[in-house]
Amino acid sequence: MSIQAQIEQKVQAALAPEHLEVINESYMHRVLPGSETHFKVIVVSAQFSDKRLLARHRMLNQLLADELNEGVHALALHTLTPAEWQAREAVPQSPPCRGQGGVSN
Repeated sequence: MSIQAQIEQKVQAALAPEHLEVINESYMHRVLPGSETHFKVIVVSAQFSDKRLLARHRMLNQLLADELNEGVHALALHTLTPAEWQAREAVPQSPPCRGQGGVSN
């Protein structure tokens, strides 16, 4: 199973999100083609309703601890309640990699 699928499966099971996107952004960084090291995760869940942003991020970091220890280098987390999701126009785009881009041969 791909790392992206593992992340999706774990988040679905733990948070029952109303909306979930797990986007592999590894291609934007200095990694080999096909890598799964950088992800943007957008989660809309009622379970976030009584939690501050830091607590939401801690929940996901704890949930995805195995993936973070086994090769996932970065998670861009967007954790929203259903009301916050409805009020939002869009999720911010990820910034470009600060490296030179691509992998040298």
